[in-house]
Formats: sequence, structure tokens, C-alpha cells
Amino acid sequence: MKSSIVFSILLSILFTACSQKEEPSKYKGKYFSYYPAGKLSPTHSGIGRMGDNYIYAPGIRFPIEHAPAYINSQVYGVGGYLGPKGSLCDKINYTYPWHDNYCEKRGWSMPLCATGKGHQGVDIRTATCERKKYYAVAVEEGIITSIGSYTVKLRGKSGRTYRYLHLDSKTLQVRKGQTLRRGQRIGLVSDNMGSTPTSIHLHFDMKQTIKVGNRSKSVYVPPYASLVAAYKRLLDGNP
Repeated sequence: MKSSIVFSILLSILFTACSQKEEPSKYKGKYFSYYPAGKLSPTHSGIGRMGDNYIYAPGIRFPIEHAPAYINSQVYGVGGYLGPKGSLCDKINYTYPWHDNYCEKRGWSMPLCATGKGHQGVDIRTATCERKKYYAVAVEEGIITSIGSYTVKLRGKSGRTYRYLHLDSKTLQVRKGQTLRRGQRIGLVSDNMGSTPTSIHLHFDMKQTIKVGNRSKSVYVPPYASLVAAYKRLLDGNP
């Protein structure tokens, strides 16, 4: 099974490596566009995992309850601490196309990133720049295994572990040990990062066991392609 996953990943990378342009699409009258997996913006924000369009989490629900939502950089976007000057609520942060930010420059150990370090997941902005208005939901049926000061962990029936960061801690809809159905509300997206505020967004990542080199490892896998597929289903009315 693991060897077939590795083979599928390699095929996906070979198939997509030559096509790196923006892909506009229309779903039930709603336009959505996104850049390919691994194409980080701006270019100095890091080295993305280019061409890995493998869907590591097939069939998951999009983690934000309602569209629109925007995947892009919080650190290097307008108003970010390494981005252009301006407001975090600038409209450019709330427009398509999406940009992957898995493997963006960070200090975390990341064996699937080219530099061996990077961002463990992706950051998702909600429809508007408003705290505690939009719900994050369970991407699959599972159990809440941990609730920290600004992190909620969901272990899915698939065996994957999903992390939801920066939710408002006072309005969480879940408790540790609770079983959730797919699409059930977890909490409201906010800017909670303990004593250090961040932008209003959901950090979402996925951890699962795959073969890395000759060894099986539990690692943070690229969520971008899985989220693109999930978002298309959401726009189609079949989340």
C-alpha cells in the first residue's frame, strides 16, 4: 500500500511539473482560481514542494464551513511582518488566486520540504477580515485528541491527525475526547496565538505515516491539493 502511494506521488509530480500556470475554474457560477501546489508567493518566502499534486487526504471536507476562503501567506502577505506595508485586512489578501504556503520559511523540521525545514501546513483566510464570525469544521469523522491554548487536534477515522490553530478559545464547540461527525463545527476562526496575536486566519495541517526514503515516518504532508479538491466540492454544493 505504501509503495503504491509513493508511486502515485511520483506520477503526480511528473505530470504537473511542466504546468505551473494559474488555473481558473467556475463552479455553479462561482469563479475560483489557484496557483499549482508548491508555487509560493512571493518567491523569497521559501522553496515550495513544486509539482506534488498528490491528494494525501481524499474526500475530506473543506475546513472552513462556508466559502469564500483564501489560502495565502500571512507572514509575507500585505500587513504581514515580512510582507509589504499595509493592513492585514487589505482586499488583496481576500482575493483569488490561492497560493500554497506549505514549506514557507519557518524553523520547523520538515523532511518533505526542500530545505528540510518549513511551514507545516497552510494558512486560510475566511471570507472577510472579522474575528469570531466564521466556523472551522471537522474535515472527516474523528475524535478530538487535544485542546491547547490555540491548537485543536482531530484524529480522523483515516488515521490522519489534523491541527486547527488560532481558533477563539472561549467559544470552542468541542471538548477533548469528543467524537465529531464530518462537517461538525469546531470553533470560530480568530487571531489567537496565546500572548502573541497573529492575523485572522486558520492554520490547518495534516500528519500521517508515509514512506520517506526507505523508512516509514509520521510527517506533516502537503495539504494544498487535498484542499483544492475539497473547496471545489464546497463550491459545487457537495462539501
